[in-house]
Amino acid sequence: MRDGLLPIFLTGAAGFIGFHVARKLLGDGFQVVGLDNLNDYYDVSLKEARLIELRKFEHFQFIKSDLLNCPLMEEICEKNNFGRVIHLAAQAGVRYSIENPRTYIDSNIAGFLNILECCRKYQVPHLIFASSSSVYGSNHKQPFSEEDFVDKPVSLYAATKKSNELMAYAYAHLYGLPVTGLRFFTVYGPWGRPDMAVFKFTKAIFDGKPIDLYNNGNMKRDFTYIDDVVDGIVRLFAHIPTTRNAVPFRLYNIGNNHPIDLTRLVSAIESACGRKAIKNLLPMQPGDVLETFADISRLNTETGFQPTTTIEAGVTAFIDWYRDYYGVL
Repeated sequence: MRDGLLPIFLTGAAGFIGFHVARKLLGDGFQVVGLDNLNDYYDVSLKEARLIELRKFEHFQFIKSDLLNCPLMEEICEKNNFGRVIHLAAQAGVRYSIENPRTYIDSNIAGFLNILECCRKYQVPHLIFASSSSVYGSNHKQPFSEEDFVDKPVSLYAATKKSNELMAYAYAHLYGLPVTGLRFFTVYGPWGRPDMAVFKFTKAIFDGKPIDLYNNGNMKRDFTYIDDVVDGIVRLFAHIPTTRNAVPFRLYNIGNNHPIDLTRLVSAIESACGRKAIKNLLPMQPGDVLETFADISRLNTETGFQPTTTIEAGVTAFIDWYRDYYGVL
């Protein structure tokens, strides 16, 4: 571990983004205490495989726990003098929130309150937490800016993420806790989530099954490659002061700033797989939006953040990983 660096508490360490952030920080010499409940929202073996990779680092410690276990959370923070808390754990998924609403309240609201309370009680110098582009709802103004009105969510998931931002603001205001919220835009890449489009489409194509294209495929997403996302987080990590009261509350979009048609995404996957997709055209689904488009000027101005990965390069990297991980020829 690099001398003089305080340990980092990272929730959601076995998750997609959490895994990549942890691996980057560990590679940079930080000590990381990772927490995850390893729930079965998607394949637990993928989460366990990510942990195997993280355990190769000497300064990684993993704790399996739920965010609702407040006594354990306080015990972790009391034992460690954390320099930062990076809170990426959450119940994800727009459509799943329609079927299982209580799960989102437990994890994303009550769980986040426990994080805030621990940061307040143990005087954590800086909290970074995951919000989502979903907070923009059906906003018609493009691109989406951090200054936009976001009080009309179209899913419970989005409502919980907007609630997180409001809760964080209140704690920053009341207790001088420096808090940074990150609105992620459709992150994809190696070790990605099986419920996301790039993963789902790739699996379906290799399995010879149809892919579902909602709104007949007439949708756009600001697909953002995982390495670009990690670069943005690390830049903020170095940019935001850790002195309490220095930066009470900030929000940043982390996106590609270049929306992609689903048809172009499918073409990129077909090309990388060397196979054609069977397309199942479906109507728009509840909770979905037609387009996401990130205004990243705030993050660019303050840190120099600029995504560099094209959808074709990112999809190819993902499918190379997929072939290797699943043994697909």
